[in-house]
Amino acid sequence: MAVYRATSEWPPDERYGLTAQARRAAFSAAANIAQGASRGTAKQFRRFLDVTLGSLGELGYTLLVARDVNVLPLAAYGELEALRDHAAQLTAGLFRAVRKRAEP
Repeated sequence: MAVYRATSEWPPDERYGLTAQARRAAFSAAANIAQGASRGTAKQFRRFLDVTLGSLGELGYTLLVARDVNVLPLAAYGELEALRDHAAQLTAGLFRAVRKRAEP
């Protein structure tokens, strides 16, 4: 939700560029966790968590570019990056736990 709030303040000419990319990556991360959790096996869930980590990496790069082209203020970048990093750490921990559960 923080990404949606922050991107609502970005310039209109970025609506189909950085704004759309950041929102898509943030939404994809959460949606993949939800979708993976609904699957029947730990192996399938792990695959979706792997995709989630990729989406969080993509979001990190998008935020970095937005900061570098002065669309995202430095303070807001720091806040969003901290949230993104925390989400990535939690997801990586969940990935490790699910991997252990999937192993015979």
